Amino acid sequence: MGHAGMAAAAVRYLRSAGEPRTAGPVEPLPRPDLRAVGDDERAPVDPAEFRRVLGNFATGVTVITATAPDPNSTAAPEAGPEATPAGFACQSFAALSLDPPLIAFMVARTSTTWPRIARAGVFCVNVLGAHQGDLCRGFAVSGSDKFAGVAHEPSPVSGSPRLEGATAWIDCAVHAVHTGGDHLIVVGRVHALGTPPPSTDGNGNGDAPLLFHRGHFGHFTT
Repeated sequence: MGHAGMAAAAVRYLRSAGEPRTAGPVEPLPRPDLRAVGDDERAPVDPAEFRRVLGNFATGVTVITATAPDPNSTAAPEAGPEATPAGFACQSFAALSLDPPLIAFMVARTSTTWPRIARAGVFCVNVLGAHQGDLCRGFAVSGSDKFAGVAHEPSPVSGSPRLEGATAWIDCAVHAVHTGGDHLIVVGRVHALGTPPPSTDGNGNGDAPLLFHRGHFGHFTT
């Protein structure tokens, strides 16, 4: 299946899923072709140099979460897969539109967590604070129990995990999915958002954001 066909199939699936929490079975998303481009399409740019140069752009860091069916669940077959928290660290995130309120994030097409979130059809963006570097590292590891020891509560609309200590949260439904090379561009429709009351943690970081620059975590100072 080509890029355009895969994107169209993903959007058809998401539209068929309807609003968050709708009942009824849904078909799984098609597995994407993990080859992003052909050898004859590649630009003459060294991947390591691409990473080095683009690493000079400092970004914030988020964790995208959802409560989604777990394909590895041990629940009885007649009960269906058990819904459990799912999430991954994401630095490729941005505001997209004010009217309607849309955000966007990018996820690798090889991600094993994204298909679960896609099937849920909803998600929460957790904007991490400067004190949450270790938390981010935990969510960046594939195959581990990322939520072990992580305090969270349901977001108000989708019920997706809202992580304790995050500097902001954005509760969304999947609006559209587009292909972008070896990544997918996910557009989310915002249904609710907020920030916690101002506070100062034990390290004096307060509500300062967690930043990522040149392969390292840092924080903003004034």
